[in-house]
Amino acid sequence: MKELVDQQEYQALVNQISDTYKQGRQLAAQAVNKQLVQTYWEIGRYIVEFEQGGKAKARYGDKLLLRLSSDLTPAYGKGFSLSNLKRMRQFYKLYPIGATLSHQLSWSHFVELLKIEDELERSFYEKQTINEKWSIRELIRQKKSSLFLRLAASKDKDGIMQLARQGQQVTKPDDIIRDPYVLDFLKIPERHHYSESELESRIIEHLQHFLLELGKGFAFIGRQYRITLGNRHHYVDLVFYHRILKCFVLIDLKREEAGYEDVGQMNMYLGYFESEENTEGDNPPIGIVLAKEKDELLIQYAMHNLSSQLFVSKYQLYLPNKEELRAVIEETLDNDLE
Repeated sequence: MKELVDQQEYQALVNQISDTYKQGRQLAAQAVNKQLVQTYWEIGRYIVEFEQGGKAKARYGDKLLLRLSSDLTPAYGKGFSLSNLKRMRQFYKLYPIGATLSHQLSWSHFVELLKIEDELERSFYEKQTINEKWSIRELIRQKKSSLFLRLAASKDKDGIMQLARQGQQVTKPDDIIRDPYVLDFLKIPERHHYSESELESRIIEHLQHFLLELGKGFAFIGRQYRITLGNRHHYVDLVFYHRILKCFVLIDLKREEAGYEDVGQMNMYLGYFESEENTEGDNPPIGIVLAKEKDELLIQYAMHNLSSQLFVSKYQLYLPNKEELRAVIEETLDNDLE
């Protein structure tokens, strides 16, 4: 029997309906989220104003919130638990101007942000969550890996302040470099003897986590990317393309310390990609030698007069020491204030 409608036209109709439905559902969820965040902010304001006006906090402390929780929970559920009421009060105190609230963040995002005591650090994670559209899990992962502290530790006071106000802005090759990269998600025990191929395989298995650690703008191209020169094959461990910087990013993995020969090899890869792989509109490629250790002086001399697009960074398989990083940042801020 002859079909009543053209199959291609019908499929276009199905796609149109699907796209409209998905968009509508997303907009509805955003509207609900926006209203929920605003509602919790208003509740926090009522509590703070009641405490300040009637001096209830001084007289009753958390007894006020306990009473509110016991009266409101039976009617409205666990959204009015004691801990949630404390968060609402804290929410208003830290964001006293409701108009500044980002409608791109959910209440769950704000709960994670409220756990951060340092104002600069909290501001960074807020801006970065918006910039990179982090999910709750991604925000938690970046907090846990001390992303702000790692980025800020290598900056001066102005750089730290800009990082806190705007998040990480990617405008030049240096902006995508982190030192160290934290690869705790690979679950490789610190004393485990692993090969470079195993390290690479684990990164591919956890590519989504690795992309999150690399930062915004990376697209995966391939592993063991073959380069042929003079009838000899060479292989770049990992190749990415950076959508913002519009260039290839080559990563070579080293299980131990990076040597001068690794720098030379990466420089060769960069020359090949710029000459043979780049197309119109591509910027010069960036190379990262990612090693367990590096000798700063050796690397400095090895890179003398080489491409400014070449970097040597360390990775570590465990989370960084937050207090040591925080001490470096506080010293930088204190010195600049003197």
